[in-house]
Amino acid sequence: MNSSTIQNSKFVEKFTIIAAKLGNEIHLRSLRDAFSTLMPLYILAGCAVLVNNTIFSWFLEGETLKNAQYWGTLLTNATLNINALLVAPVIGYFLSQNKGFHNPLAASIISLSSLIIMIPNFIEVTPLNSKELITVSGILSFNEIGTQGMFAGVIMGLIATELFIWISNLKKLQINLGDNIPPAVSKSFNVLIPIILLMSFLALISAILFNVFNTNLISLITSLIQEPLRLISTSLIGCIILYSLGNFLWILGIHQSVIYGSLLGPLLLINITQNMAAYAANEPIPNILTDSLVPNFGMMGGSGSTICLLIATFIVGRNIATKSVSKMAFIPGIFNINEPVIFGYPIVYNISMLIPFIFVPAFGIFVAYMATAIGFMDRTVVYVPWTTPPLLNGYLSTAGDWHAIIVQGFILIVGVLVYIPFVKINDNVLQQQNNLK
Repeated sequence: MNSSTIQNSKFVEKFTIIAAKLGNEIHLRSLRDAFSTLMPLYILAGCAVLVNNTIFSWFLEGETLKNAQYWGTLLTNATLNINALLVAPVIGYFLSQNKGFHNPLAASIISLSSLIIMIPNFIEVTPLNSKELITVSGILSFNEIGTQGMFAGVIMGLIATELFIWISNLKKLQINLGDNIPPAVSKSFNVLIPIILLMSFLALISAILFNVFNTNLISLITSLIQEPLRLISTSLIGCIILYSLGNFLWILGIHQSVIYGSLLGPLLLINITQNMAAYAANEPIPNILTDSLVPNFGMMGGSGSTICLLIATFIVGRNIATKSVSKMAFIPGIFNINEPVIFGYPIVYNISMLIPFIFVPAFGIFVAYMATAIGFMDRTVVYVPWTTPPLLNGYLSTAGDWHAIIVQGFILIVGVLVYIPFVKINDNVLQQQNNLK
């Protein structure tokens, strides 16, 4: 083994260790757990938006349409419009659980309460049939607790939980009532003083921000952290780089959710929830890159757009093993389940598949972005289940734009053509390995 090969091997080994540690980082893992838990609500919201603003309008109009859409509005209010209120306590629960804290339910409650503390008590609203803003108090606005406040919910869930666990572990602040007290009561008194201290401290910060600086933490998080981070990571270049890095990890045997589920996914999720909320309110759709566009156009058949690989194998593949795997994996692949391909073809540690596995998804994202940017395809406004088959998922995610099917079909054809030479290369490599046995 020459020195170059040894150096490459060491680089791959070190990179694998770093990526594995990143994927197992407790805060990122807690975020993945939280968003996975909330996923059914986002899918429900997507279905409600699709039915309300597309399907109902096919056969209803006027007052009848308005009355029918009240159904979808209620579902939107219970999902998208309370996004921050959902995210904060769920993150608090999983973070405290993953850190081994004895009372994760208390951490969940504290996360929610901490978020409410940071929401301003006075807000400006526009009354019905009026264009003038008035200041009101004693209400929660969907602007603060909905999609706009989602990232603030994430931040408060993480910060409040960390502070709460740290204070609660201080022995001098714990109240021990003895062994004869019911467990629920004992747990409550154990965290009584930490809750009082933490909530009072956060309320002081919120009061100072409001009275001295005329602002609030939700606005600061949104303007100083969420928007810059989202604009960079969900720009075309940033998204393709992060997504390609995630697919590169698959080659090393590390699930791409290390990157996508922790770093890119939450920001793309903010984008699609903003789009759904805007579509439900008949407002201009703000974002192109979303958690519907990226997977639906860059993950056809699963990570690496491996449905293209399977079709390419059916066309030019000669190796009996890979053709057998492709036949077995095709039906799951239609529903974007590609673990049989990842580990059976295999993709993991298969250098022959490195280039197409990374390039085809990046190409799909680029084409879908450009098709949307020039107005050929509508923006994605519906969050569809990830198991929805290609072509159908593009059509549904754009609320019924048939141009999305054309775009996906084009990406699919090009993807197959890109995979074909690498299928031949892989077959040759497997043949040479068999000859050496």
